[in-house]
Amino acid sequence: MSKDGFVSREGDGGWEPTPDGNRRRIRCHTPELMLVEFAFEKGGEGWLHAHPHVQSSYIAEGVFDVTIDGRTERLQVGDTFVVPSGVQHGVKAIEKGRLIDNFTPMREDFLAAKKPG
Repeated sequence: MSKDGFVSREGDGGWEPTPDGNRRRIRCHTPELMLVEFAFEKGGEGWLHAHPHVQSSYIAEGVFDVTIDGRTERLQVGDTFVVPSGVQHGVKAIEKGRLIDNFTPMREDFLAAKKPG
């Protein structure tokens, strides 16, 4: 990722583990918007949770069961979904896959997790 965080190339940024056992890497961000790539092994789950950020997601690889506000749908490569602020949501990877998530405003908690100590 460039020093200002505006540009990210494929090899930039290291993967880091998520609390639910998957991986993520922050691709680029401004205070208003953050793009994050998530990787899941087959059977991996993004636990049900909610946050104040609006989230949009693009399925870049794989097949996922996506639950938003208690409703589950099976989505695959090329499909997208949006999660409004404060709405409970989660995913389960039916096969190995990747999600490209956008958050507004940016996830300061993700940046804080990268800082040592």
